[in-house]
Amino acid sequence: MDSVIITGLLAYGMSGKVFHAPFLEAHPGFKLHAITERNQKKAQQDYPSLISYNSVDELLDDPAIQLVVINTPNFSHVDYSKRALLKGKHILVEKPFAATVAEALEVFDLAKKVGKQVFVFQNRRWDSDFNSVKKVIEQQSLGKLNEVHFRYDRYRNEIGPKTFKEEPIPASGLLYDLGPHLLDQAISIFGKPLSFHKILGKNRVGTQVDDYFSIHLSYADSVNVFVHANMLVTDAQPAFVLHGTNGSFIKDRTDVQEAQLLKGMKPTDPSYALEDRNKAGKLTLIDEQGNKTQSLVAAEKGKYPELFEAVYASLTADKSFPIREEQILWQLEVLESK
Repeated sequence: MDSVIITGLLAYGMSGKVFHAPFLEAHPGFKLHAITERNQKKAQQDYPSLISYNSVDELLDDPAIQLVVINTPNFSHVDYSKRALLKGKHILVEKPFAATVAEALEVFDLAKKVGKQVFVFQNRRWDSDFNSVKKVIEQQSLGKLNEVHFRYDRYRNEIGPKTFKEEPIPASGLLYDLGPHLLDQAISIFGKPLSFHKILGKNRVGTQVDDYFSIHLSYADSVNVFVHANMLVTDAQPAFVLHGTNGSFIKDRTDVQEAQLLKGMKPTDPSYALEDRNKAGKLTLIDEQGNKTQSLVAAEKGKYPELFEAVYASLTADKSFPIREEQILWQLEVLESK
């Protein structure tokens, strides 16, 4: 493949404007070539050389495009993935990749048949706070883990305007909105759970979909991992809590990349992805004599650009993409379970 990947973006809403276009523009290995904008034409204001198509079909018919970013509403991911693959495009697909394991397998199998690559956009693996957690686990300073909590809480009591998240259609609700993030983080560290138990809740007045979930993932050697999200939390608890035989680690959700990007900061800005050092994680260890010591673990810089570099390296140098097919299938097995 050519060293510059000609790329098309299917939408320029929040995800396109914040999570995709700035990184495709900043990476020398991609050319952000075209976008689909059905109504308001805004993308060319930010990227004047961009072609703005009126429909997905027009974009997919562009022979120059090699990679298509599928960042449309959740329920459309599978359909657009198949259509892009059949047009000979590689695809980078927003979460949730699909609503079911069966749908995901259809896309993966089609990609193999047509000889194209599928990438799943699980950007939260590159959050600064999560990578602090991952580093503590890898260093084994906590000893044998026994209890791990990953949370993603917010307060949004109203029914949101995005109907694909709020109506009872495939891949809607909080479970399919934040569940892919939290499950991917857990699976990326611990792998496939031996078993799991899921609880869903509907708490907002008039809601048609879940706005609360708690999932217990059981692993070997009595390692218990819990992932939770709640849309009615006014005083958020720490996002990451880990307990082991040698101590505990507690970390708030402190990654700044999304907030900075929403304000228009570019990934090339020297201040980009630098977490507030006053929000470092707290590591509490206990020795054999029962003495406790506490220290702060400062987060390294957030690294969303590395996801795009991983896509580029896979397309041009045949390197393995870190988000593997089986990990997505394990995630969807949990999400679609009753």
